[in-house]
Amino acid sequence: MTATALYSPAQETAAAARPATPHPRVLAIAGSDPSGGAGIHADIKTISAHGGYAMAAVTALTAQNTRGVQGVHVPPASFLAAQLEALSADIAVDAVKIGMLGTAGVMAAVSEWLARTRPPVVVLDPVMVATSGDSLMAPEARGALLALLAHTHLVTPNLAELAALLEVSAATSWGQALEQGKELAATHQVLVLVKGGHLPGEECPDALVEPDGTVQEFTGPRVHTANTHGTGCALSSAVAVLQARGGDWGRSVGQAKEWLRGALETSGVLEVGAGAGPVNHLNALWDSAAPGHDDFSRSVWDGCAPQREAIFALDFIKELAAGTLASNHFAYYLAQDALYLGTYSRVLARASALAPTEAEQKFWAGGAQNCLEVELSLHRDWLSRFPLESPQGPVTKHYVDHLQGVAFSGSYGEVVAAVLPCYWLYAEVGRVLHADYLGFDGEHPYGSWLQTYADEGFAEATATAVGIMDAAARRGSAAERRRMAQAFAHSAQYEVDFFAAPHTHATPATAASGD
Repeated sequence: MTATALYSPAQETAAAARPATPHPRVLAIAGSDPSGGAGIHADIKTISAHGGYAMAAVTALTAQNTRGVQGVHVPPASFLAAQLEALSADIAVDAVKIGMLGTAGVMAAVSEWLARTRPPVVVLDPVMVATSGDSLMAPEARGALLALLAHTHLVTPNLAELAALLEVSAATSWGQALEQGKELAATHQVLVLVKGGHLPGEECPDALVEPDGTVQEFTGPRVHTANTHGTGCALSSAVAVLQARGGDWGRSVGQAKEWLRGALETSGVLEVGAGAGPVNHLNALWDSAAPGHDDFSRSVWDGCAPQREAIFALDFIKELAAGTLASNHFAYYLAQDALYLGTYSRVLARASALAPTEAEQKFWAGGAQNCLEVELSLHRDWLSRFPLESPQGPVTKHYVDHLQGVAFSGSYGEVVAAVLPCYWLYAEVGRVLHADYLGFDGEHPYGSWLQTYADEGFAEATATAVGIMDAAARRGSAAERRRMAQAFAHSAQYEVDFFAAPHTHATPATAASGD
């Protein structure tokens, strides 16, 4: 499912008046952090990293570093109200991210301003406790914080904050955390982002929970680093700016989580402080090794040269080109390809769901539809001539397991890299085989099949997919590019194995050729 914004009628009107924008003006209402890792400092970096214009209204001044909070000073709520009034009197605010508020008076000032201005996107990170464990909110302010939820679209508590909002014990399991998220969402009619990063295990689950109990989960591997200062600030700010840009809560959360993983993975290069260091908010900009326009695709294509050579050395390919391929081998290939395409279409749909632009969403969705409607139809026509009931073979299973594993635990760039060899290597095989077919003397038993390899539309789609992969590589961190290259290499090897499988796993032929 795709999560949708939960607006009141008045908020819906305000949202409709302000369409999604590629460079949204995002206001962070939060406290300061002189060490630069959390609060408005983290918000500004995060908003800027995602193409937004960052603004800030300061709710509190802190004395803190990576080891802890030494002091908090909260200016009068009237001064915060003056900051907010000055901004909204002059600047159209596309999204608001709210962090540390501290006191009931400050919260009331923010609530009153939100009620009047009705920003189209409001994300509340209910900052109650710092990463170091220090309290950042007066105990009596809980009621005012709950009242603020009436003007909020998404609230992003960690497990301790979620429990505090409900006045229960902190969840100790993912199932318990989801139940608490559902309770908060239903009670206050607000979207809740339940975050499982504080639970043990190698996976870090998150979930977007709607008031009706609908849950959209996001999983990803745990990044082992001590640099977690300000992660909640960064994630909520990323969701706010992405939601203002794209208008889809589910996609915004997924992209923000992917970005945060890169920020955590590259945080060690900063070497800030002796305690819980900050994440690398600007990792994509600081990565001097970022590839040029087609450097990444060139590197992975060069890297799979052994696989390309191995494909053309296979008996299956040589016999297919010569027209001497046994019918049982061709039938096995067709049957396995038909089984493969069912999963491949779902992985392409996953790429569409993760895609950062509308054009890329449409491209992958079109590819998924093509698998189901065109390719499977073509296979049914051929399988009527080469009938074979074949269960999923071991190579097919390993290949689709690999694709599904990347699709539901990897980043968008990794998914693109994993699906690309099926485009690119098929296009290369098609180019060579079609050239051989044009020089064939007589009627080729697989001629009409070989003609499909030379389809110009498929060649154009392949070029588009390569360009998308390069763009994803430029946006990603060095660590993500390494994972992309690995995903591409694994899929390239599975393409070799897939072409080789008919001669290994097909049942004996009753005829010697494709006639």
